[in-house]
Amino acid sequence: MKTYVQSGKEIKKKWQLIDADGVVLGKVASTAAYLLRGKHKPTYTPFMDDGDYVVIINAAKVRLTGNKLEQKKYYKHTGYTGNLKEISYSTLMKDKPEFVMKKAVKGMISNNRLGRSQLSHLRVYAGSEHKHQSQVTEQFKII
Repeated sequence: MKTYVQSGKEIKKKWQLIDADGVVLGKVASTAAYLLRGKHKPTYTPFMDDGDYVVIINAAKVRLTGNKLEQKKYYKHTGYTGNLKEISYSTLMKDKPEFVMKKAVKGMISNNRLGRSQLSHLRVYAGSEHKHQSQVTEQFKII
């Protein structure tokens, strides 16, 4: 018996909606990565981009457990000597909640060309309004 591998023409992508209101950040990120990779489909192929498009709403209302809001830091280096910038997650959640969510999902996706392609199918919005109402086919419930 041979293993079935779907071709690129057979891939059918759906639009999934995730509501992050009151859900833990890691749970939302892992669910989004799972949908972006296509692991929920019976035709999952590790080397192909057969995942769905994912829209995450209410990213500003996501929850961080423990003292992560005050203690967890985001670091970035400008490239110059001694210019390591550090920002707390409480500041980031106020200013750019979409960035926090994208960074969490990016950490759960492969670090290669395929991962970058899959990450481009992610849309994150701080509020409950989004501009993909016509595309979204189903809402994914996080348990």
